[in-house]
Amino acid sequence: MPGPLNREAELLRLLGIAARAGTVVPGSERVKEAARAGDLRFAIVAADTSGYRRDRLVPLLRGLGIAHIVAFDRDRIGQAVGRAPLGAVGVTEPGLAMRLAEIAAAGAVANEDG
Repeated sequence: MPGPLNREAELLRLLGIAARAGTVVPGSERVKEAARAGDLRFAIVAADTSGYRRDRLVPLLRGLGIAHIVAFDRDRIGQAVGRAPLGAVGVTEPGLAMRLAEIAAAGAVANEDG
């Protein structure tokens, strides 16, 4: 059975695949826009993003019923998708988003989303 570190690595690996496939929405503002437009299927909000941004984004995701986690730091999320540090990243492709949500739900990462 894969341990938490292996699942974290798998989550980040799949996030990288989503980025290469062009189905990643980078950054808090773009994640909010995609969520409101109905395009977003899964999101990761960095645990070290500012309280203001986090307090605006997480309730929106909850309210719209979009699967999400608050995990990792901005650097790790940015590295996973080949970018500078990011406060949030979203995935629009349903299949990849579903797999990411499954890994997260299986206890892949310490989800700090209360």
